[in-house]
Amino acid sequence: MKLIETTFPEVLLIEPTVRHDERGFFFESYNQRDFSDFGIALPFVQDNHSMSIKGTLRGLHYQIEHPQGKLCRVVEGEVLDVVLDIRRNSSRFGEHTSTVLSAENKRQIYIPPGFAHGFLVLSDTAEFLYKCSDFYYQGDERGVLWNDAELGIDWGIDDPKLSAKDSRLPRLVDILPNDLPS
Repeated sequence: MKLIETTFPEVLLIEPTVRHDERGFFFESYNQRDFSDFGIALPFVQDNHSMSIKGTLRGLHYQIEHPQGKLCRVVEGEVLDVVLDIRRNSSRFGEHTSTVLSAENKRQIYIPPGFAHGFLVLSDTAEFLYKCSDFYYQGDERGVLWNDAELGIDWGIDDPKLSAKDSRLPRLVDILPNDLPS
């Protein structure tokens, strides 16, 4: 596995070693020893799998009382993955990074607790898998509006397919400090 740094030292892009032969390919998508060596030592307690159609935008989500670290990858299709620093005491508060995750590049991104996360489906469909370091609590979920102009995120789309919940999320400036991670 190869570690690729992002603009945030805590957010890690991981490129697996893929072995190809005439039958197909094989790679380890998770190895606790390797991930611990990269500094990812949180236990993962929940796996999620979503399928979405082109133009679907999910996010930007986070949990406040039970923050989740996430290890994300795409097993079909391609997405633009966006990570936003929302730690209220961070010198990088309000900054973001983005990368393309795809079935073809097999890259994974690790998002530690304290960051909001979202993705946009670029291909006809995409299947998105992610491991979480804490359980999902519906009442604990928060989010930031995907097109908050002050964030400057270039999603490359003006009218994505959104859930009703995601279309009503607040701008980052409108979120109370107690609803942001420290």
